[in-house]
Amino acid sequence: MTIISSNARKKTHLISGAVLAVFVLSHFTNHSLGLISIGAMESGRRVFAFVWQSIPGTILLYGALLLHFLMALDSLYRRQTLRMPVGEALKIIFGLSLPFLLIPHVVATRVEPLLTGVTADYPQILRGLWSSSAGTTRQTIALLFVWSHACLGAWFWMRGRDWFPRHEFLLYTVALLVPIFALLGFVNGARSLGRDYAEHGGYGDRAYVSEMRPRVDPALAENIRLALYAGFAGLIGGTLALRAMPARGRIRVRYPDGRVAAVSRGFSVLEASRAAGFPHVSVCGGRGRCSTCRVRVIEGLDGQPAPEAAELTTLSRIGAPANVRLACQFRPTHNVTVVPILDTDSLGIKTQLARQNGGGRERRVAALFCDLRDFTRIAEHKLPYDTVFLLNRYFEVIGEAVEGSGGVIDKFIGDGALAIFGLKTPLPEACRQALAAAARLSVGIRTLNQTFEDELEQPLRVAIGLHAGPAIVGEMGYGQATSLTAVGDTINTASRLEGFAKEHDAELAVSVELVERAGLSLEGNRRMEINLRGRQATLETWIVDDATRLSEVMPAQD
Repeated sequence: MTIISSNARKKTHLISGAVLAVFVLSHFTNHSLGLISIGAMESGRRVFAFVWQSIPGTILLYGALLLHFLMALDSLYRRQTLRMPVGEALKIIFGLSLPFLLIPHVVATRVEPLLTGVTADYPQILRGLWSSSAGTTRQTIALLFVWSHACLGAWFWMRGRDWFPRHEFLLYTVALLVPIFALLGFVNGARSLGRDYAEHGGYGDRAYVSEMRPRVDPALAENIRLALYAGFAGLIGGTLALRAMPARGRIRVRYPDGRVAAVSRGFSVLEASRAAGFPHVSVCGGRGRCSTCRVRVIEGLDGQPAPEAAELTTLSRIGAPANVRLACQFRPTHNVTVVPILDTDSLGIKTQLARQNGGGRERRVAALFCDLRDFTRIAEHKLPYDTVFLLNRYFEVIGEAVEGSGGVIDKFIGDGALAIFGLKTPLPEACRQALAAAARLSVGIRTLNQTFEDELEQPLRVAIGLHAGPAIVGEMGYGQATSLTAVGDTINTASRLEGFAKEHDAELAVSVELVERAGLSLEGNRRMEINLRGRQATLETWIVDDATRLSEVMPAQD
């Protein structure tokens, strides 16, 4: 039940934020029309008002605004520690400061027209803001804060998506240009007031505004502003006060070197470590997607909450004993003593944690593992330099097959290799690329055998394994040996499928899942359900004796 309500909160926060982002983008686009003329701004305002000042638009806008603010307060209250990355802290600060920056503008453009029955046009709004240096400064700061908050929120949502790396540069460009164009349009429109509108009988002139436009009592407008300031300040202050109340009790999390983190009941062990400033490894960011934060509980395990589904799945995958828990999921109800299993100092994690995305990013990829069969026996009858020469030609075949199909070589392991597809393409295309690479590799091995026919006592034979799914892709290693690589169950499965291809004297073993994602059919080949070490469920697999025949089912390449 808790998981469902948590997901509902996240979706509400996301949807309300998306509505507000569309509103802000359309508003800033309207500002940008000032680069053309005030007339263009006014025409845009009419369209903008038709959408957002209609009854449905008003309900949608203010409903989203209220929900988004309440969800932000709820998130702030539920957060067990205020220690967080700088980007996340800025998002919260920008979000909470927005009401105080926008209240004067909202009162002038929404509340006053509601009270007077007269809607201000763009010349009147610009003259009111431009005539006061404080108003101009406040409007500029508010614009930058609003856009920064929207961009940070969008980035936190998009950064883990498969398609984000492909469109990252375009999105950053839009994020930079939108506020620039909005500010330039605002300044250009305000400066052109006198020049463009003097010939229209002084439309937008101060005298015209003061004589013709009904005015709200300044004292009433000020009282409305103060009431809104007090309301938002009270909500934020009340949330912080509730956080400070020791309603949930206190517990102590002890560490083997004598350090103690005293926190409120409800903290996870990972949150307790961070609140106390103790380094604690968590590659996935505390989402239960990895086991790097795991701890061994040496005292106080009895009577603690049992692992929930997500934690239990991860612990089962690594075969953890009963006294090992994930620090990000384990929320002790009484004092406990734990030992982090991965030591941050010995692993050099401190520097890694300081690097953004240093721990890697989850991606959905296709993996290819290949290995030469009986190469040890072949190498026994060759001189070392001849063996190296033959291996380099073989590696060249692999490289051309993989890169020519759109993949990248992850690493060479002895006489084998790992290749990754999908770092810049959707998963279905990555699966097709992996199959195409397997076909090219098979053809390349046959060509290599023809070239070295007189030098080889027996032809080279390759075994290939293909699988697709999630993997952690990132910079891994130590010192100069650091490189981009991928790890995870998908990579392990591809490696085991390569071994399975050897067992069945075939060139290729490919999971049915990968073939289906590629939108292809391998009917006519052997289809088997196999058991792989480390997996409880069976894996449906196609066994392909001759991988060159994959080209018959592959779509034509441009």
